[in-house]
Amino acid sequence: MTEKFAAEKRTEFGKGYARRTRAAGKIPAVIYGHGAEPLHVSLPGRETTLAVRVANALLTIDIEGEEHLALVKDIQRDPVRQIIEHMDLLTVRRGEKVSVDVPVHLVGEAAPGTVVNQEAVTVTVEAEATHLPAALEVSIEGREIGQHVHAGDVELPKNVSLVTEADAIVVNISEAVVVAEEPAEGEAAAEAPAEEAGE
Repeated sequence: MTEKFAAEKRTEFGKGYARRTRAAGKIPAVIYGHGAEPLHVSLPGRETTLAVRVANALLTIDIEGEEHLALVKDIQRDPVRQIIEHMDLLTVRRGEKVSVDVPVHLVGEAAPGTVVNQEAVTVTVEAEATHLPAALEVSIEGREIGQHVHAGDVELPKNVSLVTEADAIVVNISEAVVVAEEPAEGEAAAEAPAEEAGE
């Protein structure tokens, strides 16, 4: 299931044009891949923003009656307002395999007294463009100090293969460090007069 949008071809370029496009509620984007000339388009802002909230969103883009199946590869956002300023889309075909970075979500709780360090928030996999996993789950339930979860331990859906090195650490379980408490300010102040009196 892909989101379908009608896009307009862009014939003007530059920051000024991009700014006017965004002011009109649209998002500048470029579609590339398969050796074809890049297509510069503008997409409907609100619908596109909603569709790309999931990782590796797949879009069906209608450009003057011609449909393009495209995978979201890069999103440039305003660092303050977080609105989308520009998108890069990769043309794909049904049945074609592509490599994508998929978010890793941790579920469960490690053993008491441990600290969970997620060393990798994504792993790279290869899958059919129309059957890309939105996320991968890793259980840390009851894991003890010193245990690791490697990329090769991550359970993958059918027809999805791992690209990341299998021995790459995804999660590391370590010991919680207890920091000694500093004496309260009042206690330190109370000791000071006694020291002065002894001088």
